[in-house]
Amino acid sequence: MSRVALVTGGSRGIGAAISKALKAAGYKVAANYGGNDEAAQKFKSETGILVHKWDVSSFDACSEGIKKVEADLGPIEILVNNAGITRDAMLHRMKPEQWKQVIDTNLGSLFNMCRPIIEGMRTRKFGRIINISSINGQKGQMGQTNYSAAKAGDIGFTKALAQESARAGITVNAICPGYINTEMVQAVPKDVLEKNILPQIPIGRLGEPEEIARCVVFLASDDAGLITGSTITANGGQYFA
Repeated sequence: MSRVALVTGGSRGIGAAISKALKAAGYKVAANYGGNDEAAQKFKSETGILVHKWDVSSFDACSEGIKKVEADLGPIEILVNNAGITRDAMLHRMKPEQWKQVIDTNLGSLFNMCRPIIEGMRTRKFGRIINISSINGQKGQMGQTNYSAAKAGDIGFTKALAQESARAGITVNAICPGYINTEMVQAVPKDVLEKNILPQIPIGRLGEPEEIARCVVFLASDDAGLITGSTITANGGQYFA
């Protein structure tokens, strides 16, 4: 019987690539999304992957959403915490709500998603939790104190939960993408991309969402049972952790 995978922020960008790659690898996949109904329904019709809408910054919403996914597909054995937002501003101009929204969505969501799922994984003695962090959680980024703090927190969360869960057969790992060819990066002005961003990347190009997805598929597999508490840097050599 196919294992069940849940991907947050799973209907667009890197999350969509992850959802599709897991399905292609034989998993039963559900994709959570937060707000873009049109994109989610288009994704569902094109892929056949179930989509479920809820706010990952709310513990209660996550608990209810997870119950619905498990009612549809069965116990969740692979969890990919991918959902994230940006609310960029220099700290001296950042509003409290910009800080809170990013911390709650990008870091708080890991607790909100893992807490309702982890006990079932422990009972079954198997689980794969994969947290999508960021290069900016490793090196920091001007104008992103909120985002960098949250993504750095994702890495700390990963390492701690990996230690707690190892004897229960659960692996917990993080992936830190660099600049990936998604809608968000495509919105960067071409001259900024070519003059300021690409020269920082030794391989000379953006990453593709499918390249991050392949990392996820490996970490979700039985073959990755030895790997836990690790951080995979996938940034084309831009930063070495």
